[in-house]
Amino acid sequence: MLRIVLFLVLIALAAAGAAWVADQPGDLVLTASGFRISTTLPRFVFLLGLFAVAVVLVWSILTMIWRTPGRLRRRRHEKRQARGRHAITHGLLAIGHGDSALARRHADAARRDAPNDPLALLLHAQSAQLEGNRDEAQRVFRVMAEREDTRLLGLRGLFIEAQRADDAVGALMIAEEAIKLSPSSTWASHAVLGFRCARGDWSGALAILDSNRSAGLLDKQAYRRQRGVLLTARALELETMDRDVARESVMEAIKLAPTLVPAAVLAAKFESEAHQVRRAMKLVEAAWLANPHPDLADAYAHVKLGDTAWHRLQRVETLAAKTPADKPGHIEGQLAIARAAIEASEFARAREVLAPYLKDPTQRVALLMAEIERTEHGDGGRARAWTLRAVRARLDPAWTADGYVSDRWRPVSPVTGRLDAFLWQTPVASLPSDRGATIESSAFEEAMLAAPPPKRVTAAPSDGPVEPPMTAPVPAPAAQDNSPPQAQELARESAKEEPVVTPPEPVNPASAPAESSQQAETPVFRTRADLGKPASAPFQAVIPIVRAPDDPGIDDDGPSDEFTEQIGTPKAQAGGWRGFWSRWGA
Repeated sequence: MLRIVLFLVLIALAAAGAAWVADQPGDLVLTASGFRISTTLPRFVFLLGLFAVAVVLVWSILTMIWRTPGRLRRRRHEKRQARGRHAITHGLLAIGHGDSALARRHADAARRDAPNDPLALLLHAQSAQLEGNRDEAQRVFRVMAEREDTRLLGLRGLFIEAQRADDAVGALMIAEEAIKLSPSSTWASHAVLGFRCARGDWSGALAILDSNRSAGLLDKQAYRRQRGVLLTARALELETMDRDVARESVMEAIKLAPTLVPAAVLAAKFESEAHQVRRAMKLVEAAWLANPHPDLADAYAHVKLGDTAWHRLQRVETLAAKTPADKPGHIEGQLAIARAAIEASEFARAREVLAPYLKDPTQRVALLMAEIERTEHGDGGRARAWTLRAVRARLDPAWTADGYVSDRWRPVSPVTGRLDAFLWQTPVASLPSDRGATIESSAFEEAMLAAPPPKRVTAAPSDGPVEPPMTAPVPAPAAQDNSPPQAQELARESAKEEPVVTPPEPVNPASAPAESSQQAETPVFRTRADLGKPASAPFQAVIPIVRAPDDPGIDDDGPSDEFTEQIGTPKAQAGGWRGFWSRWGA
C-alpha cells in the first residue's frame, strides 16, 4: 500500500513539473562559435531527456560488450561445475550398487570438470578402492590429507588402507595423528583404544577412555562399565606379577561394574585370601543374580579355604537357591550342584539335579553324566554312550563376541576391536535347527545306556573248522565331530576297552576254502593299533573294520566349526582387526 501511494505521489510531481514547464513563456537561445540555437523551454527539456536516454543506452551497450568475455567464462565454469556435480552424484550411486566401471567413468569426469571439489577426490578414492587399486586409493587419500578441508577424511581413508594391508604400526600412527587434530573423532579414539588394549597398554587405554569421556563421546554409565572392564583386564594380567596393583585395580573395577563376572571372581579370590569370606560371598552373589556363570559358582564354592567337598556342596546349593527363575542361565546353578556333588561322591544328588535336562542334554550335562557313570560304577560302556551324546549335543553358553567364541573372557573383541563385546551366551552354531541328520544314532545310544556292560564270551569247541573270532563291526553314522576337547579326550579314554568277542558259528567242512592253512596265520583279534593296517590278502571274508558308533575318534581335518577357537598358529595371516591383534600378540 505504501509503495502505491509513493508511486502516485511521484506521478503527481512529474505531472506538475511538466505543466509548469509548458506554462513558461519565452525562448531559450544557445550561442557558441558563431552558432545560434533558439527553441522553447518545453522542447529543450524534451530534447535533453532524449539525449540522456541515448547516453544511458550507449553506456549499457558498451558495458555489456566489455563484460561479455567474463560472463562467458563464468557460464562455462558453472556448466563444468554442474557436470562435475552430476558426475559426482551418479558416481557415488554407482559405487553404492557396485558398478566399478561406471564409477570409474564418473570419477574421471568429476576429476576433469571439478578437480578441486572434495567430493570428486572422495569419488576417485572410492572408485579405486572398488576396483582394488589400493596404490591409487592411497595416493588420493594422501592428497586429501594435505588439504585443510579434507584432512580428517584423508586420514580416515589412509587408516582403512593400512588396516587392509595389516600395517598395524602405520594404522596406529594415523589414528594418533587424527586424535591430535580432532579429539572427538569417534573412529580414531576407538582405533587407538583397541590398539592399546591389544598391546596390553591398559594405562594408555584408560587415558583414551578418560579423553573420550571429556569429549562427550561416552555417557556416565558406559564410561563406568568400560573403565571397569579395562581395570579388570589389567588386574588379570598383573595377578601373578604385581598382586598389590592387581588387587587395587580389581577392587576399583568391582565398584564400577559389580556384575562383571571376571571382576567378581578375581575380587572374591583376593578377599578370600585376606580371610574376608563374607565380603567375598557378597561380591559373587551380586554378580550371580545378574549373570549366573560357572566361574562364579566355583569361586563361591572355594571361597573358604580348606573346606571339605561336602561343605562346598552345601555352599553351592545355597548359591543356586538364589538364582532368579527368569534368568536364561538358571541351569548353571543345577550344573554347579551336580559338579560339587560328584566331587563329594553324592552321586544320587547329582543324578537328581541333572534328571530334568537328560531328555535334551547339552554337552556339559552329557559329560557330567559320563563322569558319574565312570566314577560311581566304573561302567565304561554307559560312560562312552554319554560321551557320544556330548559329541552331538547342543553347545553350552560360552564367551562370544561378533561370532567369535573364546574359552576365556577378553576385554576386546578380536574381530572388531569393540570394548566389552564378550557376552556369556549360546553360540549361533547351537541354535535350534533341523537335527534329523544327528538323531539317526539315538536308538544305538539308548541301547548302550540300557544294556549292561559287555562281557567276554568264550567259544565252545566245535567238531568242524571254524572261522577265527573277530570284533563284530557296527556301521557308524556320518556325523561331524564338533565336541569340545574334553569330550574327545573322554571318548578316547572310554574306547580303551577290551574287544568284544562274538561266539564263532560252525562252518560246513565242505564249504571251507582251500587256503585254510593260510587263514590260520591271521591274528584272532584285531586291536585299535591294527585298524590302520590292511588285512592280509587271503583273509578276504573279513569285513573291513570301521569306526564304531560309540567311538567319536579324532577327525584328520580338525574341527570345522567356524565358531570354534583355532588352536595353534594359523596357516596364513588373517586380515582386518584379527590380523592386528595377532601382530600385537593379543
